[in-house]
Order: sequence, then C-alpha cells, then structure tokens
Amino acid sequence: MSFVRRADPSTAYTDNFYIHKFAAPSSNFAVRRFSSDTQLFRYGPEPYNGEYGHMGFTGSPSAAFQNSFYSQQASLTPYPLNADGRSLSVADTQSNSCSDAAKESPAASNVSQQNSQSVSDTQSSEIEVEFDEDEIRLKLQELEHALLEDGDDILFEISQASSINDEWVDPMRNVLLPNSPKESESSISCAVSNSRATRTPKQLLFDCATALSEYNIDEAQAIISDLRQMVSIQGDPSQRIAAYLVEGLAARIVASGNGIYKALTCKDPPTLYQLSAMQILFEICPCFRLGFMAASYAILEACKGEERLHIIDFDINQGSQYITLIQFLKNNANKPQHLRITGVDDPETVQRPIGGLKVIGKRLEQLAQDCGLSFEFRAVGANLGDVTPAMLDCRPGEALAVNFAFQLHHLPDESVSIVNERDQLLRMVKGLQPKLVTLVEQDANTNTAPFLTRFREVYDYYAALFDSLDATLPRESPDRMNVERQCLAREIVNILACEGPDRVERYEVAGKWRARMTMAGFTPCPFNSNVISGIKSILKSYCDRYKFEEDHGGLHFGWGKKTLIVSSAWQ
Repeated sequence: MSFVRRADPSTAYTDNFYIHKFAAPSSNFAVRRFSSDTQLFRYGPEPYNGEYGHMGFTGSPSAAFQNSFYSQQASLTPYPLNADGRSLSVADTQSNSCSDAAKESPAASNVSQQNSQSVSDTQSSEIEVEFDEDEIRLKLQELEHALLEDGDDILFEISQASSINDEWVDPMRNVLLPNSPKESESSISCAVSNSRATRTPKQLLFDCATALSEYNIDEAQAIISDLRQMVSIQGDPSQRIAAYLVEGLAARIVASGNGIYKALTCKDPPTLYQLSAMQILFEICPCFRLGFMAASYAILEACKGEERLHIIDFDINQGSQYITLIQFLKNNANKPQHLRITGVDDPETVQRPIGGLKVIGKRLEQLAQDCGLSFEFRAVGANLGDVTPAMLDCRPGEALAVNFAFQLHHLPDESVSIVNERDQLLRMVKGLQPKLVTLVEQDANTNTAPFLTRFREVYDYYAALFDSLDATLPRESPDRMNVERQCLAREIVNILACEGPDRVERYEVAGKWRARMTMAGFTPCPFNSNVISGIKSILKSYCDRYKFEEDHGGLHFGWGKKTLIVSSAWQ
C-alpha cells in the first residue's frame, strides 16, 4: 500500500501503483512524483569541470556541504587539471611510462637500428647527417607506416636515434598531438591507454578498484577519467551502476564520501503528500515490499488473540507497512482491542514538519479511527545507540513485538568500536522479553570485507538491484532515477568512499545475522505456511525473475540468482 494522496482531501489512501509487473506509473502518481531539478552526476563527451574536481557535481547542495566539499577538494586533490579536464600528473606519468616502454620495446629498437643503418653503417651517433628532399619524404613514409603498425612508443626511441635529424622528428611529433584527427584512428597513445580502450566498463571498474587497493592513485584517476566518458545514469542497468560506482571510487580518492552521504537526503519527502525516495524504493521493488509484508504478517500471527499489542519500530520511515497492517485488522476477527505503535527515529526527524515522525503518527491515528481500531502512536526522538528501555514505555499486559527493518546495519559493531552498539541494542531488546522480533536486512557483506572484496560485493548486489528496477518502472521514469540518485547512489558512495565510523552502510549476510541474534539470546521462529503462501501469491504479479525461497527459517527475496533481502523472525 502506497502512502500517496491526491490533492483532493476527499480521497485518501490510494492503491499501490506498482503492483502489476511492467505497468506504467499512474498519471496521478506522475503528477506527485519526486521532481528533482538537481542532477548530482554529469556524464557525456565533454570533460568534467575542474571547478568541481573529481566528483563532477553540477547540482546545488547546501552551502555547508559546498564549503566542506570544495575545501576537501582544495586540500586533498593533489593533481591540478589542465584545459581538457585531465590530471596533469596522470598525463605526465603516462608520458613517462610510454617513454620507458619505448626504451625497452624490441620493436622500437629494431626500427631505430634499421633507420640508423639505412643512413650509414659507419657514422658515429654524434655526426649530423643531411638528407635531400626525396630521402626525407621516404623516411617520413617509413616512419608513419611504423607508427600506424606499432604505436607511438616507437617515436621516443626514434627521437633518440643519432642518425635522424631532429628537424623532421619534431614536426612528426606535432602531427601526433592530442588535437590531431589521427588520435582516434591509430594506436598513438601509450600501452596502458591502449589496453584500457579495449576493456568494458565493468572491467575498468575492477581495474580502478584494484589500483586504489594498491594505492596507485594516478592509474585510478586515469581510469575514472576514461569511465566518465563511457557511462550514463540514463543508460541501461550496467551503465547506470557503473556511473554511480565511478563516483564512489572518485569520492574515495578525495575523501569526500561523508559529505556526499549527508547531502543526499533519501528519507525526506519533498512535500506533505509526496513519498520520499526511500519510500518509493520500498514501493517499486517487491524484494523490499515483501520483506516488510512478511515481517508484518509474522507479528500478527504471533500475537493472534492478544487483547493489547505494542509494536516498537526502530525505523518506521513513512509508515506504509502500518497502513497495510491497520487496514488488514479492520475486518479481522482476531484483531487486538488496542494497538500501540512506538516509532523511534533521530530527534531532528521526529520534529520535521514534512514527513516527520509526529506527522506520520497523526496520519496513522486518523486511519485507525476510520477503520474503527483503538490506536495509539508514540514518537521517540533518539539515536539508536542511545535508546533505553525507559524510553520505550513498555506496559504490563501488552504483547510486545519489535521490528528492525533496514536499520541495524547502521549501528557500529565490534569491527568499528569496542562498544559494539549493534549487539548492545539486541541484548537490550531481548531484555524487554518481546513475543516476537522481526529483522529485515540486505544480504551482502559490506561490513568487515576489505576494500577490493567489498567492491565486488557492491557491484554484484547493486547490479542485480538496478536490473530489477527496470522490470518495475520504465527506463525514462523520473521516480526510478530519483530512487537511484538519492538512495542507491548515497549507499554506494558511503560503502566505497568511507571508512571507520563514517562508513555506516554496513550490511551483513544472513548467516552473520543469525549468529548475532543467537548470541543475543534469540531463537529462530520460522514463518508459518499462511505467510509463505501469501507471499508466493503476491509475487506472481511481478516479473518472473524475482525469486523467493525459505532458508534456515528466513525468507530470501532476490533477482535472478542474487539474494537481495532477507526477512527473519525471532523469539
């Protein structure tokens, strides 16, 4: 159920606009969609502006972010840009490597020796040789043939050949300047550049990640410059994932990932009656949507027949899952006499006038009243690591259920801090003696994996996710583009560009979550057959490449062979 409302106040609670596979978005939804005039990333044939450094931002983030971003660029970018947008140090490095390669190249040596011998077998390298016009023309033809066949590595060796006068070597070198049309027709760049030209964007991405893992910044920057001319955020899924990964790698070089992550606000709806980018993602991707749904159904099944039900949610977002739950309880004979929901979010979000937790609570209260359900909502403004049992106001006689949806991975664990807030919160919740705890998380290891392994995880996970979004929304959909720019790009940049406490998108695989829950004192509670059959029935309305399976008591939702989301229940 999507929480989007028409401007007409008489019409509330519209149906989900993305429930049928390959369906075009409703025109009503299109009117209310995210309207983002800010393009965060720019790609195309033109070079990126040196004013923006490596990130190529063209949007207008907040002044605070601009100041921090540009100051980081000034202090952390050690490579000035020339007029065509390339790093001078990279160009110099490549030039030197070309020279070195030419000196060691057998082909270059042979050509040089042949040219030298054709002039004279006995003359010393220090003797200047004069040619008539016909001989010069012949030598130019031979040199051009050699260059077109073996690449410009030869030029450096020939320029050192004593038997050939610099008066015609230098003009030949000028023919091969970057502005020459021959640059795109012949192999005139160094061996490294030539090898990159034949590689796919995916291969170049992994080359760049490898270079960064080996602290080869010059090579990484050169690859990033090439990639920016090859990828687009408006292309097919492979192009789009490559475009955002490039920016994540570039942000890692200049240490700007944390500023970018804070500037992108995927949870904030633009207006009172619009969805946030994150909520749109939850609506359009069935893996997320069904993960929420499985958690809600598990709570209702576990608390069936209870008179009073208290649900604590540590990331209620815009409350869409509870709209579905309240509407389900409307005509349910086993509904509780009283439902209480406690939403936990950071203090700033709770008070936000648009999309804030208190605003969401009022909407849920109105819906519950319309459905004839006794309901109470309470907002708790606190960071996850600061929540105490007293804040949650658990009352005797209530059946308690706790929902962790896409939130626990934000807490630092033992790999970040000796405090280990992640396990600490789980133990605190276990002490509340809940009847059920539901956990919904991404299935990937971006927490403890070293950088290169983490990059592979990110590529595999987000490539599948980007591909799956094409099956739900058309490629030109502004909603899909906003989800990818505001949510997925934000996560990618944080995972790739940040380290230590700044890296907060720390996903873990299902097996690691099982170990954490078990160590905190929980035991798995498999979903019953009603929940599983209901999920399978709903999934039939989507593209058949969406997959669902049960494993170790958890429900795994994925695209093709890649699991994206896992829902599990614990007691």
